[in-house]
Amino acid sequence: MAASTIVTIARQYGSGGREIGLRLAEKMGVKCYDKELLDRAAKDSGICQELFEHHDEKPTNSFLYSLVMDTYSFGYSSAAFTDMPINHKVFLAQFDAIKKIASEESCVMVGRCADYALADNPNAISVYIHADLDKRIDRISRKYELSAATAKDRIQKTDKQRGSYYNYYTSKKWGDADSYHLCLDSGILGIEGCVEMILKAIEVKDKAKNSGK
Repeated sequence: MAASTIVTIARQYGSGGREIGLRLAEKMGVKCYDKELLDRAAKDSGICQELFEHHDEKPTNSFLYSLVMDTYSFGYSSAAFTDMPINHKVFLAQFDAIKKIASEESCVMVGRCADYALADNPNAISVYIHADLDKRIDRISRKYELSAATAKDRIQKTDKQRGSYYNYYTSKKWGDADSYHLCLDSGILGIEGCVEMILKAIEVKDKAKNSGK
């Protein structure tokens, strides 16, 4: 593995993306940041932790990505940040925390547009985990002891929320293969299979990078 490697994992609800992230991080010997990204963003920005949890991967109707980039360039003390609605501040602080963590250590990051925040980072590899709806329904039904109908409803609502959040805050489309380096079907490969595929992708990427030197 390269001196610095960051893996970002976007995931359909019920595809096992978080579990894949945790197992991958364990095999890589690094940290996995999921909700922990919110902890770091709250600590660095001084914004209340509960606000990050309230706005976590939830779309807003009045945000322009260019405003985020302008404010990211000028910092939290800028007039633009001061006048920004709280949900915009939350996203910006999270965006900033993702970049800071990536500059400090190798790690795995789950969700929260991390792949887009690190699009220009040569040490980052972005992964999208998906699975057939029926398999995701079965997984969620068993995990939370829900009926198939309730599980399906939760999956569809969560995916819609995640997709709307990603599509609004970025210039890419959630779930589109063009938005990621690697797309894996956990319903076919299984959790461990996905982990092994990502590890292999890291190895291949490192070799390609080194061969170009």
